Amino acid sequence: MKKLVYAFVAYCIIHLLVFVPFVQAQTAVDTSIEMADSMRSDGKIYVVVLVVLIAFTGLMIYAISTDRKLSRLEKEIKSLKSE
Repeated sequence: MKKLVYAFVAYCIIHLLVFVPFVQAQTAVDTSIEMADSMRSDGKIYVVVLVVLIAFTGLMIYAISTDRKLSRLEKEIKSLKSE
């Protein structure tokens, strides 16, 4: 299991070191995005950010509650096996 975690971390680091500079180089060419500028000037960008934050918060709450339920069930199973 540790080898898998180390491999994943190594993959992430390599990905960040290799691919992020290419993406940044490509996006540096065209820095004027009309849609983002118009949404920023109209104040709609804040609505988009708020909706994304609400969705992310909801997903995090769901993941945490599911983790707690699983932990409780694991403890219950361990106690039943020990009896």
